[in-house]
Amino acid sequence: MAWENPGWQTTSSSEVHSALVQESQRAFMSRVYGWMFAGLMLTGVVALYTVSNEALLQWALQWRLGLLVAELGAVFALSFLAARLSGPVAAALFLGYAALTGMTLSIYFLIYTAGSIGQALLMTGGVFGALSLYGTLTKKDLSAWGAFLFMGLVGVVLAGVANIFLRSEGMSFVTACACVVVFAGLTAYDTQKLRQMHASSGYSSAATLSVVGALTLYLDFINLFLALLRLFGRRR
Repeated sequence: MAWENPGWQTTSSSEVHSALVQESQRAFMSRVYGWMFAGLMLTGVVALYTVSNEALLQWALQWRLGLLVAELGAVFALSFLAARLSGPVAAALFLGYAALTGMTLSIYFLIYTAGSIGQALLMTGGVFGALSLYGTLTKKDLSAWGAFLFMGLVGVVLAGVANIFLRSEGMSFVTACACVVVFAGLTAYDTQKLRQMHASSGYSSAATLSVVGALTLYLDFINLFLALLRLFGRRR
């Protein structure tokens, strides 16, 4: 048995393991993107239905604050209680959140032209796709971006709240530009982070983790879309 090469056996085993991990990651990310796409489609359908139904639109406008509170509750549950949720419960919360978001976003059809909304949607798809692909393919560790992106996120939130009272068009423009940078960065960062989370998941099921991942990327997409709409949208 002197001719056996233990080093060759180790290398072969390592390569097989790496291939299995990569295949598992691809399957996981496919589920994440699938859920995200389903959420975006549901949001769009609900938004269009709401704006075309006068009674429902008036109800959504009247209860907009309540809808926002319900959205925050769903995000909180998925973000902080996900480890305890089963796959079906997590999916129901995510789809419920997507539907509520569609109702709250329906007002933008009253503010911006349909053409500019479509244009912003296409731009968002291009930017999101490119950055998510970068997060998937890059060999660079993007974890160092986390602190800067979080500070940027806090900054744009505070600036947005302040501008509710200041009503400054200049600040609104700067905040929208900052949002594009922050959520473009978060798209790449979150994509890479999700792939790493899959390898060390503490969630009750892979189904739950895929829904949580879908919510993360869904939020990046929606916020990027809203920022681009504010920058390039044509008002009615």
